[in-house]
Amino acid sequence: MIELLEQCVRIPSLSGQERGVAEFLCSAMRERGFDRAFIDEAGNAVGVIGKGAQQIVLLGHMDTVGGAVPVRYANGALYGRGTVDAKGALCAFVLAAEQVAAQARERDWTLIVIGAVEEECASSKGARFAATQYQPRYCIIGEPSSAEGITLGYKGRLLIHARAEHPSRHTAAPLPNAIEQLVALWNHVAALAEAWNEGKPRAFDRILPSLRRVQSGGDGLREWCEMTLAVRLPLEFGPQQLREAVEAWCRSQRDRSNVPLVQVSFEGAEQAWVSPKDSPLARAFVDAIRAEGMRPAFKYKTGTADFNVVGPVWRCPIVAYGPGDSELDHTPEEHLPIDEFEKAVRVLARALRILMA
Repeated sequence: MIELLEQCVRIPSLSGQERGVAEFLCSAMRERGFDRAFIDEAGNAVGVIGKGAQQIVLLGHMDTVGGAVPVRYANGALYGRGTVDAKGALCAFVLAAEQVAAQARERDWTLIVIGAVEEECASSKGARFAATQYQPRYCIIGEPSSAEGITLGYKGRLLIHARAEHPSRHTAAPLPNAIEQLVALWNHVAALAEAWNEGKPRAFDRILPSLRRVQSGGDGLREWCEMTLAVRLPLEFGPQQLREAVEAWCRSQRDRSNVPLVQVSFEGAEQAWVSPKDSPLARAFVDAIRAEGMRPAFKYKTGTADFNVVGPVWRCPIVAYGPGDSELDHTPEEHLPIDEFEKAVRVLARALRILMA
């Protein structure tokens, strides 16, 4: 089973450059008996089994972040960019769907495996298109949870791009420079988060800001600074609330001519989303994991995923599942134990059989 994943990982697929791996996956799904396999209008690789009225969508993503991690086997694991995030889960979807294909056809179900494009960038182009094409009864998102983990929720997100610019002036001038103006914005967001987070020990319930980029410069006539903040958001504090708070602060910061000192724009707004642990889908995974001799564990992630994109649209039971340690995402040591990959395939096949029965 690991050969499919190795071949998939060997094909580079940075966000926006997924065509090669999409063609490979479609060919692999056809060879494994899928009724149809095609590349859709967004560039997603889609494989379909069955023609039933009830759909189960298994939505993974094909793209990866940058950084070449040499593909190799060591200590019972496959190393390579995308093994964990998230070609491992996507290939497990293909293999599990192949194993339960006969039951899907007999029981009037349709299994739809999707390798989505651009999950690793703020666009989520593939998932947004898929959300308009299907109406599943159940959805499984392909993200690393470990073989015994079931992810029920992801935090929301907002990216804030800020710029301050003003005519050059002497460093002794008693006015904040462009860098200091953006530091003040960062301090405002950090203070907002600190106030919200008081009395909330769980990271999933907290506002988590991070400073992603700061760049400054000047040409002798003008000075400028740019900054990008990424803020992870809880269920009770959405991206629109944060946007309004930042815009209100910016309106309060003006120069002597009443011109705003800081200009902001926003990107990647996603609402946090959580699915119940007592849904038929979650229970199917609990039973399947126990049947493999493991102890199931529910997880709530502080990041975001296509879970946030399709969850509010489809509003069906949804979980994220996939082999691998999410702490290895995007790292130079990204690798996936072979035995865990095989366990995850068996868990997925069992869970699908339970749902279709």
